[in-house]
This record gives sequence, structure tokens and C-alpha cells, in this order.
Amino acid sequence: MAIATINPATGELIKSFDALSDAQIEQKLHLATETFRSYKSVPYLKRAEMMLRAAEILEKEKEAFGRVMTLEMGKPIRAAVDEAAKCAVGCRYYAEHAERFLADEVVETSASRSFIRYQPLGPVLAVMPWNFPFWQVFRFAAPALMAGNMGLLKHASNVPQCALLIEDIFLRAGFPQGAFQTLLIGSDKVGGIIADTRIAAATLTGSEGAGIQVAVAAAKKIKKIVLELGGSDPFIVMPSANLKETAAAAVKARVQNNGQSCIAAKRFIVDQRIADDFEKLFVEKMESLKIGDPFDETTELGPLATADGVTTLDADVQKTIKAGAKLLTGGKPLNRPGNFYAPTVLSNIPDGSPAACDELFGPVASLFRAKDINDAIRIANATPFGLGASAWTSEKSEQDQFINGIEAGMVFINRMVVSDPRLPFGGAKRSGIGRELGVYGIREFTNIKAVWNQ
Repeated sequence: MAIATINPATGELIKSFDALSDAQIEQKLHLATETFRSYKSVPYLKRAEMMLRAAEILEKEKEAFGRVMTLEMGKPIRAAVDEAAKCAVGCRYYAEHAERFLADEVVETSASRSFIRYQPLGPVLAVMPWNFPFWQVFRFAAPALMAGNMGLLKHASNVPQCALLIEDIFLRAGFPQGAFQTLLIGSDKVGGIIADTRIAAATLTGSEGAGIQVAVAAAKKIKKIVLELGGSDPFIVMPSANLKETAAAAVKARVQNNGQSCIAAKRFIVDQRIADDFEKLFVEKMESLKIGDPFDETTELGPLATADGVTTLDADVQKTIKAGAKLLTGGKPLNRPGNFYAPTVLSNIPDGSPAACDELFGPVASLFRAKDINDAIRIANATPFGLGASAWTSEKSEQDQFINGIEAGMVFINRMVVSDPRLPFGGAKRSGIGRELGVYGIREFTNIKAVWNQ
């Protein structure tokens, strides 16, 4: 895939970039290694000062950063500006809490002193996706840099300007050259970089296939990895939920980020007693969405990020319909310039079809009817993925049953799934390995050293 900015709303090529040569990659790896030697000893207070400056830059220039995100991957402009602001929140969170999260932990033993110490690993390669081009990077970079590691970013090839801006933010914040570097490279270079002895660990957010490739490359060299591989998140609605409010939340949960979010709700599982009413409300709200220019602040649904994304999404929809699903609305690309796909709702989803358990990346919703709460949980778990899930009910016993019964890394009750710096983010089953964010996220890329001092 060419490293280039292509406006998803028009298909226009804005700017292309040359990939780094092998010699340039070598220079960046060398710089990261040399910088780590001194940076790992920088006090937390100094690291925090730099991270807080990064937060200030993000806050002051969020409008400009948002415009670049919208230009490169098509998210509505308000969501893009909010994303930059959220990155500032993440930077502040780790600036304020990293020292406490990584402080020595005393363990009572027969030794005169025994404790756990968290120490940085070194340069970490981050392979990041285009759908949240700033937030996905900062939620790795802020804890990694505060822990004393180096960051090397291989960003998606369709958001190169975002990638370069992020490196510039850290440099302007005062981090030393080499602490965080962007690598404009193709995916064919990733395996070789992971194999390099100077790379301590790797993290990837992306497709299951890409995650497997990174996992295999890291396993060959026995290196730590964190993987977030998406999901087919359930959104469960029970009779005690406020139907009108829940339907509105359901549409928002499905079409956030133009439907291109790993934690977007994909499968809507509704108790059969309220299924007809919910379906009517949901379809009406999907059909009423304002589709158009993502730079227009009134737009609710913009284009998909790439033309290939439209092709893949439509193929999955047509396969599901051919297998026997019922099309309630949408079901085709829109006849206009850019990568637009109609808001789509499918019901009567056959087992084994793409919409039944795969991750459809776009504004396509799958409706299921559940006989009761046990059946709803069964349907929710009938997928190889287990990233997030949301359940809507005012019954305390049902809430507990969903929390305990759903196989996912995150369960939200009466709230659509979101990422929050304070909470660990990650999945179960084939949705990934390890955690980002929270205290667990910053400890992922540390050597958890046990110390026994007799």
C-alpha cells in the first residue's frame, strides 16, 4: 500500500511520501538505542514535565490536528478534534500517575527486604491502525515513555501526516530525539524490525491476520507483545431498558467513527418481547443519519477510510444476504464521490455468515432476537472475538449475570463501550493479548523484577 494521504470523501490524492530506506531505518534504530541508555534514568518528574507539555500542545492545537485526521481518514471533524483532546487527557493521566504505578511494591517474606521493581525494556515497536490515528498511538506512547521506554511508530500507510505530527509533538514537548520516532515504512519491513536485537517488544492494534504475523515474528525472538485485534461486540437490550434512549445509544454505538471502531457495537441482541419496537426505532434512526462531508460539523456519518474498505464491507453484506439474512435498510455503496456506504441493518442473520460473528468495519448493524437472558448471553458469546460488550437493563440481577457471563475484556452496563485512560483496555479470546491503559497498560512494557535482599 502506498504511503499517501488520499481524501476519503473525494478520492483525491493529497500527498505521497517515500518509504524509509534500510539505511534510514538503521539510523532510527541506532538513535533509539542510544537515547534509551540515558533516558531510562531520567527522573519521573522530568518525564512528567515533558508529557504535560505534550498535553498542552494537543489542547492548544486540537483543531488543526483534528483537520488532519479528518482529511486523512474521514472521521467527522468534531470527533477528530475531540480525539486530539482525549490524547491530552491520556498524557496528563500518565504524567500524574506513572511514578505511583511503577513504584516499588514491598512483599512480606522472610528476607530483610523483598520487593517488586518495574523497569523499562527499551525500544518498543508500535504498529498502529488508521481508525483513531492519534488516540491509538498516544494510548501506547504516553505510558511507554513515562515508563522509560522508547517508541518507534509504524503507522498505517494512509495516515502519514498524522504519524509525522505525533513525532513532532513529542519533540516540541522536549523529549530527546530518539525517544519517539515515526517510521514511514511498508508492512513488509515490520518482521525484520521486530527481529532486530535492539527492539525489546512490540505492540499492534489491527486485524487478526496482522496480529498473527507480529506474534509469530516476536515469538521467534522470544519478545513481549501486546495485541488488540478488534471484535464483534454485542449490544444487548432487555425489556427493562428505556427503549427510545437505548435505540439512540445503539445507533451512536454502531456508527461512531463512521462505523470503523474496534469497540463499536456490531451485533444487537434484543429480547424477543421488545424486538419489534426496538427494530422499528433503530432502523428509523439509522435511516435519518445525515451523511456527507466530514468537515461539515452537522454530518453524522462520513466516508469509510479507504476504497478497499467499501469493497470488503459490501462483499460481507452481500454474502450475509445471500446466506438468508433480511435486509431492512441500506446494503450498498452510495452513488457519490468518495468511500461512502449506506447505513445498513440486517436481521435473521444465519449462523456462519460474515455478519453473524465477524467484525464488519463500517455502518452495518446485525439484529438478533433472544428468547431470554441466557439466550442473549449465548448469542453474545457465539463469536471467536471478545473485546467489549454492552448490556442495557435496570434489573440488578440481570446486570450481574451479564458481567459474569459475557466473555469479553470489557463489559459496560447501560453505557456504550468506550476507552478510558483509567481502565484497562483489551480483549479475551481472539481479540488480543495483554492490556493497554490503566495501571496494567503501563506495566506491560516493563521488566517486573523480583528482588530478595537477605
